This record gives sequence, structure tokens and C-alpha cells, in this order.
Amino acid sequence: MTDPAAPPESAAEAPAKTRREQIYDVASRLFSERGYHATSMRDLAGELGMQGGSLYAHISGKEDLLIEIVNRAARQFDAALFTLRDDPRPADHKLREAMYRHIRVVADNMESATVFFHEWKHLSPAAYARVTAWRDTIDTFYRELVRQGIDEGVFRQDLDVKMTANLILSAVNWTYTWYRPGGTLTPRDVAEGYADMLLGGLRAPEEG
Repeated sequence: MTDPAAPPESAAEAPAKTRREQIYDVASRLFSERGYHATSMRDLAGELGMQGGSLYAHISGKEDLLIEIVNRAARQFDAALFTLRDDPRPADHKLREAMYRHIRVVADNMESATVFFHEWKHLSPAAYARVTAWRDTIDTFYRELVRQGIDEGVFRQDLDVKMTANLILSAVNWTYTWYRPGGTLTPRDVAEGYADMLLGGLRAPEEG
């Protein structure tokens, strides 16, 4: 029998974060606010109330943090978007949903999204190459959606697939530069507004 004095499940405290998780959270915030190069290990340690040397018990170095922040963001986008590949809906509906999911990942993770889109260029060559390879998979995903729409007759036959995918990606990726959680627009509002504008130019003209 449920104890009536117990707090509801929704009010239960979230499990405490590990020290490593705390380090990643603080690194995401500082890298997004100050930039990767302008943030020192001493800055990170100070924010966490740790001695500088103590950080190395949890991470191998500052780039380890940047790589993990970028990798985590990439996994979030993958989980949000790639399940749509087998979605049976027509391409225009799938594109609208993809834009919403993409923007939702950004809006729910503003600090790490800022690091992901702005600071990834500071990665070492091997890690940089992995990110550029990942970006190609996202580009391919949106190109496939555009191509599907053309093949279905939903989108105009004269569309340049590459340029169209680049336009869509520019819209959703750069949301991190201006969107403010808690403002008047929800992620769904932003996605619907973008989709309405873009699809107006993508859709094939109606016959008759």
C-alpha cells in the first residue's frame, strides 16, 4: 500500500550526479560561455571546488572533455533523427518532424549544443575527422529526405538536393545562437515556423 505521506514519484529527487558528470556539466557551461581555449583546467577546478590536480583522477585532460561533450551531442542527434529513416510518413511530414526533433535536442542542451557547433573546430586532427565524418551522415540524412520528397512528387522536381539540405541544416543548427529556453517560443513553435516557410518553397505546385 502506498504511503500517503510519501512524496509523489514526480517529486522524488533525481539521483545525484557522479563527479565525472559534474565535471562535464561545468565544462559544457564554461566552454559555451568563454570558449574552449579561454577556459583553463584551473577554471574548471575552481568552479567545482576542487584542486586542479584532482581533475586528472577523473579525466585525462581538457580535450577529453571536449571530445566527450561533442560525442554525447552527436549521439543525441543520432537517437532523435535516425529512427525517422523507416518512418512510413510522406517526406514533408517526416521533414517537419525531423526539424522539430533536431531543434528539441538543441533547446534541451543549449550549453553542450553551443560547444558542439562552435568549439568542435578546436579538436585534435583525429577527433576532428570523426566529427566531420559524423556531420556527413547528418547531411546525408537530410538529403535522403529531400530526395524522398522529390521521388514521391511532394517536392519540386527541380530542387538541388544538396543546397536544399544545406538550407535546412543551417536553419536548425543555428538555433543555438538565438533561441532562449523559457521564452515565448517553444521548440515546436520554432520548428513549425521554419517548416512552414521552407516547405512553402519545396512543395510541388498543385496540378489544375
